[in-house]
Amino acid sequence: MKHLYLLGAAGSIGRQTLDLVSRFPEQFKIIGLSLGSQQQINEEILKTHHAKIVCLRSSENINLYQSLYPDTTFVVGNDGLMAIAAYPDQGVFINALSGSAGLKPTIKAIESKKDILLANKETLVMAGEIVRKKIKEHQVSLYPIDSEHNALWQLIDHEDKNDIEKIIITASGGALRHLTRDQLKHIKKEDALKHPNWSMGAKITIDSATMMNKGLEVIEAHYLFDLPYDKIETLLHEESLIHGMIQLKDGSLKALLGNADMRMPILYALSYPNRAKQSLSPFELTDLHFKKMDFNRYPLLKLAYEVGIKKGLLPTVMNAANEAAVKLFLEDKISFLDIEKIVIEEVNAFQNINNPSLDDIIQCDDMIQKKVFDYKKKR
Repeated sequence: MKHLYLLGAAGSIGRQTLDLVSRFPEQFKIIGLSLGSQQQINEEILKTHHAKIVCLRSSENINLYQSLYPDTTFVVGNDGLMAIAAYPDQGVFINALSGSAGLKPTIKAIESKKDILLANKETLVMAGEIVRKKIKEHQVSLYPIDSEHNALWQLIDHEDKNDIEKIIITASGGALRHLTRDQLKHIKKEDALKHPNWSMGAKITIDSATMMNKGLEVIEAHYLFDLPYDKIETLLHEESLIHGMIQLKDGSLKALLGNADMRMPILYALSYPNRAKQSLSPFELTDLHFKKMDFNRYPLLKLAYEVGIKKGLLPTVMNAANEAAVKLFLEDKISFLDIEKIVIEEVNAFQNINNPSLDDIIQCDDMIQKKVFDYKKKR
């Protein structure tokens, strides 16, 4: 049996992970988890999964929860996330948080000798070099849960790295993929949140529409697979049936196909190196369409390649500005195209620092997000 620590249990990936735990009770057991802001969902999770330690967003209901679940230790906020990561019982640490809040707990979990299952892109985008050093130092493993990286991991797993010419990350194009840039000027959040293939959280759905999500995945792939950026390609593929491809030096192309269901990559990572059997909707192969990526249409994807190559604090600046800008867009305070405008302006205005420390990264993230929020307040 594998013992699991799950951050972001109330989110989309978190709840699908809990669904798998319920389906395979003889294989997986939740030891720790973090909850969200919706009390009804929190209560459903607590009734089903009897964790030893649980992190709440705020202390508002902590006395109530503690009285209802006396055998569980309740902790709060960012300090609570760190307490889960450092919990002494050994197990697998699953980071399904959205945003930069996932970075420090991942580092702490690595230092606590826990293997990492990662869905939090920001961890590697902001601190990929630090994370790789920590992984090696503490001799733990890191496995990706994102469908694209999970697919690439499966494809690469049995290949000699020297035989790989390039990896290809597929992108659906998001909710607004058929619109011109001129048509994007008056887009509302309701339009951008209608992803054609996936059911995901609001932030990642908006990132899919701007293609920032794919930019984060490019940087993440660089650190996961130790490949240069000129060997990481992105390709538009509307159906989201092919989750990743690799091209080998003999000219052959390997692809992993599957339904748009996150339970497949989650279960693969949970069960690795074995495969568990699960019942999902039958896979139906239909027409497959591909289109070369247009960096003029998606300037944030182009920016991600640029800051990834430059390294230093620029990936953190890009991610922080985007995180804050997406929040403003979801609050109807800026337009859709303002997101990329703000991100590009912040990156271009920043004086880069090479080889930043973890403290440098965290301080930079906080500074840029506050700057973006304050900037919009003054307008």
